[in-house]
Order: sequence, then structure tokens, then C-alpha cells
Amino acid sequence: MNTSPFILLIDDHALFRTGVRLVLNTSMPSLQVQEAESLEQAMRNVSEPPELIVLDVQLVGLNGIEGIALLKRKWPLAPVVMLSSHADTDTVTMALARGAAAFVSKAETADKIVNVIGQILHGQADDHPARVLKKSAVPSFGAAPANLTPRQCEVLDFVCQGLSNKAIARRLALSENTVRGHVQAILEFLHAGSRSEAAFIARRLGLVD
Repeated sequence: MNTSPFILLIDDHALFRTGVRLVLNTSMPSLQVQEAESLEQAMRNVSEPPELIVLDVQLVGLNGIEGIALLKRKWPLAPVVMLSSHADTDTVTMALARGAAAFVSKAETADKIVNVIGQILHGQADDHPARVLKKSAVPSFGAAPANLTPRQCEVLDFVCQGLSNKAIARRLALSENTVRGHVQAILEFLHAGSRSEAAFIARRLGLVD
């Protein structure tokens, strides 16, 4: 049985696929790379489960963001590393919310891309998804995330615990309307469409325990 690491690379630019494969093979000679130009081709032609998937965001047909769920359904144990030339905050947040293990800008150096893939492949990059992102693509997160007040951070923690606005208001001695305003600010900050999505994103980004 062949035990060499097997990676699936999905990108609709043949030249870029070739470049990534050559760099990966140079850095990790034992690595096997199987290529596909679309999600449809990958789902149809790849039979063995890959150990890791490298996925471009912008693809012909079904795009990478929409395809994460399909890939995770077929290969639930394979982490997905997103690559894109457009590493804006909305795209990064959405990719991580959909289940991507990491997001790397194509503007990064080849060494950085290879390093991220290697870390994910060997289970060494599971402490914080944002550590492998293009720095300018995401807000700076600290004890109190940028653009969220300390009070809103408290509200976010309670939202992640599943508390209602009324329950949060009682805990913090605030009016329910005030809590509602904080929750709306949190949803906008995280680009989330619901409280449950906000909680999911917050946990993925390490904003709450």
C-alpha cells in the first residue's frame, strides 16, 4: 500500500496548478498531487480520499466557497486550504465559516503557501485559523476585537453560550433593546446572517473559548 501523502489541488488555471505542484514536490518530494480544474471534475474523477485539499475560491461553475460543503461531505477528514487572489475580509470569513482549515492569498510567497500546507497536513496549524491568513485580509483580534467594545465582547460570549437577548440583558443589567443593538453590531462585524452563524464564526476565529 502507498502511504505517501496525497493532496488534491483544485484550480482552473493550469499554469498555476503546475507551479504549485512543482513547488510542493520540491519541498516535499514524497508528496503526491492530483489535479482538477473544477469541483465537478474533482468529485467525478478522484476516487481515493485525499489527506488535504487545496481549493481555489474562483472556479468555473461551482465556486470554491460553495464547494467546501460538498468536499467535506465526500471527504470529511480532509482539511481544506483555500487559495485566492482576492483575500478580502468577507471572503476569508465566509470560507472559514463554511469549514475551511486555512485561507492563503495567492500573493503570498511560494514558501509561505508550502509552509501552510505542510503545517495543516501534519496537524500543526490547528490553534488559530487566522494565523495562516494574509495579514491585511482580516481584522486584528486581541482581548477585545477591533470595532467591538468590551461590552459587545461580553454579549458575544453570551450569544455563543446560546442565551437569548432577554437572558443576556438580565445578566448584564441592560435593557433588552440595548442588547439587541449590541447583537446587531456583532452580526455586522462578523458578517454573519444569524446568531448561530456568528457563534460559529467567533469560535472558528478564536474570539471565544
